[in-house]
Amino acid sequence: MKVLGIESSCDETAAAVVEDGQRVLSDVVSSQVELHRPYGGVVPELASRAHVVQVVPVIREALHRAGLAWSDLDGIAVTRGPGLVGALLVGVQAAKAIAYARQLPLVGVNHLEGHLQAIFLRDSDEPEHPVPCWPHLGLLVSGGHTLLLECLAPGQFRLIGATRDDAAGEAFDKGAKMLGLGYPGGMVIDRLAQVGDAQAVPFPRPMCNRGLDMSFSGLKTALSARLQKTGQPTEQALADLCASFQGAIVEQLVRKTLLAIDRTGLRELQVGGGVAANSALRAALGTAVSARGITLHLPPRKRCTDNAAMIAGAGYHHLVQGERADLTLNATASLPL
Repeated sequence: MKVLGIESSCDETAAAVVEDGQRVLSDVVSSQVELHRPYGGVVPELASRAHVVQVVPVIREALHRAGLAWSDLDGIAVTRGPGLVGALLVGVQAAKAIAYARQLPLVGVNHLEGHLQAIFLRDSDEPEHPVPCWPHLGLLVSGGHTLLLECLAPGQFRLIGATRDDAAGEAFDKGAKMLGLGYPGGMVIDRLAQVGDAQAVPFPRPMCNRGLDMSFSGLKTALSARLQKTGQPTEQALADLCASFQGAIVEQLVRKTLLAIDRTGLRELQVGGGVAANSALRAALGTAVSARGITLHLPPRKRCTDNAAMIAGAGYHHLVQGERADLTLNATASLPL
């Protein structure tokens, strides 16, 4: 089954064709980073307008790269939430129009479920790789969400822990903005931290209780307070500050993940979302879980950020189960998983 996926939840206009939920035939992403960079973050109205301009060319390019015609498609999957409602509506309306015109089955997909499907994807020329068995533990870390989940089956999840305030990815980006590192700044913090001392600055370690919930807003406050006291750092001091700030975020994610492993007894862990590309998190989780004999599944970095292949992959499972959306399908900004 060949499924066209469409993703427009934030600032990436994306389309992809995936076969049987795993084999990626094409994966096209039009980034808006340069559009939003002067503002230090995503401007929702600008994002929506850019999606309107890019959605048709991106879809056409996805079909072209897959070497397919409209008649070769078996279904359409589109992100229906969560995300910026104006941005979501562009993708949803495009998907409904295609489904109606081509008489193709349509399904709406939760963006977060898409991130958890990314680990199962492979490029058309890539050999099969080990994937998690069901059930397994999932850690989803992105700019908008930080969740611990029991992944029971495709499309079936049980939430066991979450941030009580900001997401880990938001902490990275807002921290980078305070440090004058530009947008998006999470990857800049990651790069500078590699030459810094993670013990140089004593950032707080929140939520050290035995629960699985997390908190990251206090780290931003601590960084702001330090900058007000010491001023903007330069060179090595900046690298040390980045390493220490990143270390506090990663330590909490790893600590809570290990606690979730102990509580659930699950022996496999997958990580998804934009922060899953962070080198310190990947290394720290690898070391921590291997010591316990846990199998870690990390998607390639290109599958961590928003893309439509993950939406098509997740949509495949809904389509084969007989789910169908009609033309009343709508976008939901705060759609729960």
